[in-house]
Amino acid sequence: MMNTISDIAAITRRNLIRYTRLPQLIVFSTIQPVMFLLLFTYVFGGAIQPTGFHDYITFLLPGIIVQTVLFGSMQTGIGLAEDLSRGMIDRFRSLPMAHSAILAGRTLTDMLRNAFVIVLMVIVGFFIGFRIEHGIGKFGMAVLLTLLFGFAFSWVSATVGLMVKEVETAQVAGFIWIFPLVFASSIFVPIETMPAWLQSFARHTPITATVDAVRALSLGQPWHTGFWQAMLWTAGILLFFIPLSVYFYNKRKS
Repeated sequence: MMNTISDIAAITRRNLIRYTRLPQLIVFSTIQPVMFLLLFTYVFGGAIQPTGFHDYITFLLPGIIVQTVLFGSMQTGIGLAEDLSRGMIDRFRSLPMAHSAILAGRTLTDMLRNAFVIVLMVIVGFFIGFRIEHGIGKFGMAVLLTLLFGFAFSWVSATVGLMVKEVETAQVAGFIWIFPLVFASSIFVPIETMPAWLQSFARHTPITATVDAVRALSLGQPWHTGFWQAMLWTAGILLFFIPLSVYFYNKRKS
């Protein structure tokens, strides 16, 4: 057990060192969510006034944080596909280490990167008007829920990355299904403004459940029901996609 933890830590450290040697990866990972936040705040903020919120940034930032970790989690599949194409994973397999460390280390690395990006997003949000209204404790719970949700989707992305053979394919395959789920949710607009047929779909997605829970925790609204719903979605995704990603990992090995 301790050897496995040590192996996971070594793979995580390797991936983090790669970020320090390729700082453009971090730079471009942070530019996109900041652009989303600023553009939606200043382009659409004057037209969208959600009921029960002081202003649009108060409504938007919790949703953008969830969107950021979702898009960030897609890097897991891209990174695994890149390591596969370069033969790095074959080299790891030749070492006396736990094979589970390769997948776990990759997903943990992307969760740590997501944590860095969330901190940056909150700082930018404070400069343009966002405020934590009911204590840092609940907001901390919101951030932890978001990170756990992103961690779950990293395993979805890992499955996609292991299924395909090329980095470009992993990138396209990852984003082609996440975009509809992101925009058909409560991230950018209240669900009530959508067509009736789309509302029924948007209300029952894991993204909407998580965004609503994060928004409630951040703003001091009743949060228990949405929180547990988001946790159930997260647990279900982990229980399904961790074994599935391990299956495809072993299949690629054979």
